Amino acid sequence: MVTDCQNCPLRSRAIFAPMTDAEVAFMQSFKTGELEVEGGATLMMEASNSPQLYTALRGMGLRYKTLLSGERQVINFVMPGDFIGLQAGVMQEMQHSVEATTDMKLCVFDRKRLWALFRDHPDRAYDLTWIAAVEEHLLGESLAILGHMSGIERIARAFVRLFDRGAAIGLTRGADMPLPYRQQDLADALGLSVVHVNKMLKRLREQGAATWQNGRLTLHDRDRLCDIAQLDRDRTPMTRPLI
Repeated sequence: MVTDCQNCPLRSRAIFAPMTDAEVAFMQSFKTGELEVEGGATLMMEASNSPQLYTALRGMGLRYKTLLSGERQVINFVMPGDFIGLQAGVMQEMQHSVEATTDMKLCVFDRKRLWALFRDHPDRAYDLTWIAAVEEHLLGESLAILGHMSGIERIARAFVRLFDRGAAIGLTRGADMPLPYRQQDLADALGLSVVHVNKMLKRLREQGAATWQNGRLTLHDRDRLCDIAQLDRDRTPMTRPLI
C-alpha cells in the first residue's frame, strides 16, 4: 500500500516541523509513488543524472564517494526522513552515490516538478535550502573532527549523533537501537582504520560507555559518551523540515 502524505508515520515525530494543509496537499501531488529496495541496492550513482528524488520512509542507507583507488569514502548515513537526490535535482548529476544498507522504502518524487516547488511553494523551497545548509554545516564539522579529535572521540560523537537521530524518529528502545553498518563503514566515515575502530570500540565497552555489535548500538552511559565526544549532555536535535 502506498502511504498517503496525510498519514505519513514520520509527520507525527516532534523532530519534524509541522506542515500546513496546503503543503501536505502539494507534497501528495509532488509524490509519484514509492520504491522498495533490498539492502545492498544502489539508489543513486555518482555522476548519474537521476530523474527521481527520494525521501527515506523506512530503513537505512549511506552516502559515499568512490576514490580513484577504488576505495570509498562514506560521507554520512541515511535514516528515515532524509531527503535524497537534491544534488541531481540542482546540479544535473550526483556528486556521490547512495546505497541501501537495509531493505528500504522510499517516497519517490519527479525531479521535473522541483521547480514548481520553488515557484509555487516558497516555504517548501526554503526548507530545501535549510536542508542543504545543514548538510554543509555537518560536512564542515566532520572536517574539523577529522583534524582535531582522537579516534575514540570521533566514534563517541558519531554514536551520540546517530543515537539521537534514531531516538527522534522512533528507532530506539530504551538505550538500544539498530545500527546495521559495518566497522568498515564507520572507519571510512571517520577517517580511521578498521583496526583502530575495533580497538576504540573495545575501549568504549571497557569504560561502560557504549557497545556496538551484531548491528545494534547500546548506550550504557550516555553522559559518559557525551563527555568523551565533547558534546553537551543535554543537547537535543533541532526541529527540521520533512520533504
